[in-house]
Amino acid sequence: MNRLGTVIGFTFRQKARTKSFIITTLVLALLITLGMNLPYLISLFKGEGAGGSDTTAAAHQRLGLIAGNQTEVANQLERFTKEQSNPAAIWVRYDSVQAPTMQQALNNGKLQGYVQFTEPAAKGDTFPKVEYVSVEKEPSPAVITLVQTGLQEAKVKAIMGDKSLTSDQIREISAPVLVDSREVDSPSEAGGAAGKEEKATSMINYGLVYVLMILFFTSSMMTGNMIAAEVTSEKSSRIMEILITSVSPLTQMFGKIIGIFLVGLLQIAVFAAVMCANLMLPHNNVILSSVGLDLSQLNIAVLGYGLIFYILGYFLYAVLFAAVGSIVSRTEELGQAIMPITVLSLAAFYIGIFNIAAPDTIFIKVAGYIPFFSPTVMLLRIGLERASLLEIWLSLAILVASILLFGWLAAKIYRTGVLMYGKRPSFKELRKAMKAYKI
Repeated sequence: MNRLGTVIGFTFRQKARTKSFIITTLVLALLITLGMNLPYLISLFKGEGAGGSDTTAAAHQRLGLIAGNQTEVANQLERFTKEQSNPAAIWVRYDSVQAPTMQQALNNGKLQGYVQFTEPAAKGDTFPKVEYVSVEKEPSPAVITLVQTGLQEAKVKAIMGDKSLTSDQIREISAPVLVDSREVDSPSEAGGAAGKEEKATSMINYGLVYVLMILFFTSSMMTGNMIAAEVTSEKSSRIMEILITSVSPLTQMFGKIIGIFLVGLLQIAVFAAVMCANLMLPHNNVILSSVGLDLSQLNIAVLGYGLIFYILGYFLYAVLFAAVGSIVSRTEELGQAIMPITVLSLAAFYIGIFNIAAPDTIFIKVAGYIPFFSPTVMLLRIGLERASLLEIWLSLAILVASILLFGWLAAKIYRTGVLMYGKRPSFKELRKAMKAYKI
């Protein structure tokens, strides 16, 4: 156990300090930051975020409000805006469009636009026509939503009368009706209450599943290639012959696997910290809310099961990469040797990504029990709330049993393969050599 810890620590320090690992991690973290802030950067290039010192951000635009003879409507819009926790606009009242201060504010960028009320569009209408005016750009979706919702309440009050309805009742009338869907096992259940639970999955959980599957694929491929390349390079340089005199081949193999596993966890922790830091930025919170994404709707169980499936899936692929790396004598042959494992990993990734809209098909349900595919497929079904607890634990049990089986087989291959030089051994030669050693 002492020597195993030494191998783990040495492998972790060696790989975590390499320039390739540091540069790759920094570049990917930079790409994540760029991707998450791309909408805000685009708005800056369009000029939506630049408005001088009086404009705090694109999310808090300074807009003029021309009340005219519609003072009550303008007051209602201002009251509604103040009630919002993070309003998209700050209103500046003006008496008329011709006010010199307003024209100057528009010209120097202190105002991004203004809202004015004109006569009703049709005869018989009591509510005024609303117009948004700006110098050179359209209002943001968040501003449109704020104005429309606030004026909708004002319109209901104007029609029903101030004393007829409370503000909460007006809000309830103004809110759109949400329609959920549910699945039934048979047509007879369509009219009854015995159907399945509603399965309305928020967009934020779709995004979480995408991110976790991409992280699993990239991390497992990077760490798997690290393991295979490490073993092959030690074998081709004959260092392996010196190492096995002080550390057994199995201690080396599992020490390298666990050490590089910790390197992969470190990289994922860096990516998670970068994502959380970007999500906490004020402009990203506004962008998420404007497109209907609510972080409070995140399914926390997906993160827990995602970590479990990542760990188990890593060890399944890691023992295979180590076994293949041990039978290759030259690094030039490594790419061809690990191709079958790479294809399996790609298949698991594409099955999950391409079936995110159809998680209940027979193919996906069966693939969830195949150990090479279950880390991504079951993650998909858990994230979209399509997997029962029994299915999850059955898939985990099969995955653990597969790790034990392939780990035992990989240990035997590694034990014999690290000292077999020359051309790559055939299956017959490898099987004959494996019989000489017992694990």
